[in-house]
Amino acid sequence: MTELGRSWSGAQQLTVSVGERTVRALAYPDLVGAPVVGDRVLLNVGALDRGLGTGGYALVVAIPDRLPEDPPETGHLVKARYTPLQSMVLGADEQDSPDHAVLRDADDLFGTPVVVADLHSALPAVLAGVFEARPGTRVVYVMTDGGALPLAFSRTVSALRDADWLGGTVTVGQAYGGDREAVTVHTGLLTAVHVLAAELVVLTQGPGNLGTGTRWGFSGVQSGEAVNAVGTLGGRAVASLRISEADPRPRHRGISHHSLTAYGRVALQPADVVVPDLPGEFGDAVRDAAEPLKARHRVVRIGVEGLYDALRDAPVKLSTMGRDLDGDRAYFEAAAAAGRHAARLVDIPPPGSGPQYS
Repeated sequence: MTELGRSWSGAQQLTVSVGERTVRALAYPDLVGAPVVGDRVLLNVGALDRGLGTGGYALVVAIPDRLPEDPPETGHLVKARYTPLQSMVLGADEQDSPDHAVLRDADDLFGTPVVVADLHSALPAVLAGVFEARPGTRVVYVMTDGGALPLAFSRTVSALRDADWLGGTVTVGQAYGGDREAVTVHTGLLTAVHVLAAELVVLTQGPGNLGTGTRWGFSGVQSGEAVNAVGTLGGRAVASLRISEADPRPRHRGISHHSLTAYGRVALQPADVVVPDLPGEFGDAVRDAAEPLKARHRVVRIGVEGLYDALRDAPVKLSTMGRDLDGDRAYFEAAAAAGRHAARLVDIPPPGSGPQYS
């Protein structure tokens, strides 16, 4: 290892010399120890060699000449199960957790708005819309295991925490590294509300998205499953549409087929599907494409006035599929519109929550 680079919460960039080649690598010090210049490191270069955008690092598997200390013996949840770098963590919902008493019988989100989005890149845009409409909202992020498993991989989350845009994080399924760990999306949502006191929840997969160009073969199908979890638990699902005017792939232009499949076919519980009021023929096409979703959901049109400025002032760089705010404005405005709508729901009592008379 020849040089240390940028670091953020739970992650360290470094430069490694591999024969005649120099590669950029990423280490998770909690797993492999803290690297120093001169260390020999064992690397996994699979995603790097394939040229995957999100996986543009070699990943440090071990520092063989200087192994880390044994981690504390806490928790019985195994994340990244039965892989060489599996991680033992304390789950909020397991019996030894101090949160277990709160979660043991927890069964209701009490109408808490939950914004569900396909891509991790939507997270800061959703938050920009939330805070534009309702500054100071306590937001908790629930990260699923559809993309990166370590929360530490996300520089976005680290920066949002530093900017006080996130009040907490929960990692669910095989994902790990949040303020709280949970076994399922259901207990992750309950943890966000009952333990971390979320007024509003945002749920996406971690960085990275797997797609195959088939109707069902994409990791964002989890979005529809998440809507079902929110509805089952008495939350108010707000579906953020993946929209693009710039994506060169026809299946993702306008409303992505990912959103149409996840919300139109997988989600059986109703959600507020937020359709941004975009201008011109493109806006008309988006509104038309959303019409079939009315069969299961409440399609809500939300204006985007003022959202561009809110997005421009976000504390992190906005990027999706290599495109910035001006490179794919419709994508980010759609996510921000979902955040704006969800924020307006925070102070509105959920249906059926008023006095009951017999």
